[in-house]
Amino acid sequence: MKKFIIIAIATMLAFTTFAQQKNNKPVRDQKSDSPALHVKRQDDGTIKKVYDEEIDPNEQIEKALDEARSSNRLVICQVGGNWCPWCLRFADFITSDKELNTFIKKNFVYIHVNTSKEHKNYDTMKRLGNPGRFGYPVLVVLDHEGRPIQIQSTDCFEVDKSYDLKLVKKFFQNWTLNAIEEIK
Repeated sequence: MKKFIIIAIATMLAFTTFAQQKNNKPVRDQKSDSPALHVKRQDDGTIKKVYDEEIDPNEQIEKALDEARSSNRLVICQVGGNWCPWCLRFADFITSDKELNTFIKKNFVYIHVNTSKEHKNYDTMKRLGNPGRFGYPVLVVLDHEGRPIQIQSTDCFEVDKSYDLKLVKKFFQNWTLNAIEEIK
């Protein structure tokens, strides 16, 4: 009987989550260089999807690299998918704090690179250093040549059902172009 109740509850939770996310579409702000930095909440308060499953991720990365080179910034790929609640939470978290959001826009071209059961994107994942081994979401910092210079799981930033602002800020500060050039 306990197994039946557990299965019934799990099924109801899965159905509820699916129903809530079914009509969400990736949000893009055409005014921004980095559409990933404009996460919006729906009227019901749920976080909208931010991963566009129809984009070719390699083309997305190439476009981000071109922009990063021309603006002297680095690219950060947030790898994950709309199926991942923590991926959507992280996207919402970094856009909710205006100071952090402004800092990221100034220093990075930030993109959401989709991976899912339907879109495994093996060549893209290999190109990014197979970041899924760390779980999702995972951040991949790319140099101007498109080489991964840092792969960072976001679980070290987690606090309860959110993220620690101080730790997240520190990560982004440590991976600006100026910060890594000081090391050279």
